[in-house]
Amino acid sequence: MLKLFVRNLPPQTTEAGLKELFTSYGKVFELQLSRDLFTGKARGTASVSMEGHEARKAIEALDGSDYEGKTIYVALDKGPRSGGRGRR
Repeated sequence: MLKLFVRNLPPQTTEAGLKELFTSYGKVFELQLSRDLFTGKARGTASVSMEGHEARKAIEALDGSDYEGKTIYVALDKGPRSGGRGRR
């Protein structure tokens, strides 16, 4: 199982629409769309969990493609970053 990170999604993106896009490449096990706490609109990022070979097909096909008028970027999720300065 691989987790993909998707960015540059339009604000009108829905979980259903995004799931439909990724299921063309295989079974989606989990999908989390980041939403603004106050407006409820999509914040432009999501994570999608798929089987390895299906995830790689999705990356190859969707990275740099047009989705609802915006160029989206899809890559393997490398997890939380370390070494940052954090909050003060």
